[in-house]
Amino acid sequence: MDTDTLTTLAGVGALITNDHLVYTSGRHGSSYVNKDALYPHTAATSAVCERIAHHFATAEIAVVAGPTVGGVIMAQWTAHHLSLLTGREVLAVYAEEEPTDEGKRRVFRRGYDVLVAGQRVLVVEDILTTGGSVRQVVEAVEATGGTVVGVGALCNRGGITAAQIGAPALFCLAEVPLTSYPAEACPLCAAGVPVNPRLGKGAAFVAGDGSQG
Repeated sequence: MDTDTLTTLAGVGALITNDHLVYTSGRHGSSYVNKDALYPHTAATSAVCERIAHHFATAEIAVVAGPTVGGVIMAQWTAHHLSLLTGREVLAVYAEEEPTDEGKRRVFRRGYDVLVAGQRVLVVEDILTTGGSVRQVVEAVEATGGTVVGVGALCNRGGITAAQIGAPALFCLAEVPLTSYPAEACPLCAAGVPVNPRLGKGAAFVAGDGSQG
C-alpha cells in the first residue's frame, strides 16, 4: 500500500474513517474514500496519477482510458504524466454508459474508438468497489480492437483482482477494505451512531426513514 497516497487523500479530506456512511449499495460502513474531495485539488490529483504513470512507464502505452465520470480526470492526468515520462504523446479518452437489454455497458463515442483501435491501452479508475465500471471499459477497449495492458486505480475498496475485471495486470495505489453491513444489521445503527448525510447515500437514508442512526 502506498502510504503517500493515503497521506494525500487524508490531506484533502478525501479519506473518511470512524464515521457512519451509507454506500451506493445501501449497505452501511465506517470508512469512505471521497474522490470528489480529491478532484478539486489539481496538484494532489496530479500527484496520485503520476504514481500510476510511473508504474506503467515502460509498458509502451499509447492511450489511457477511463469510465465516466471520475475516470475521465484520472485518464487525463495519467496520460499527461506518461507523456512526460516517455517523451511522446499519450492520449486520454473515456468510455460512456450505454443502456442495453441486459443493463448497461461502456462504449467509446466521439471518435475515440478510432484512437483506441490497434493501440496498447491502460485503463484507469478512481475507486474499485465491485469492479463493474472498469471491467466495462476493459471490454469496450477489446471490442474496439485495442489491447489492454493493465488497469491502474487510486484505491481498491473491494479486494478486486485482475482476473475479476478481465485485465492482465492490476495496480492500486491504496487498499481500504470495504467492511459493510446490511442496514437492518448495522452495528453502528444499533449503537445510535448518526448517519453522515453529506456522503454516499446518507441523506436519502435519513430522509427515507427519518432515522439519524
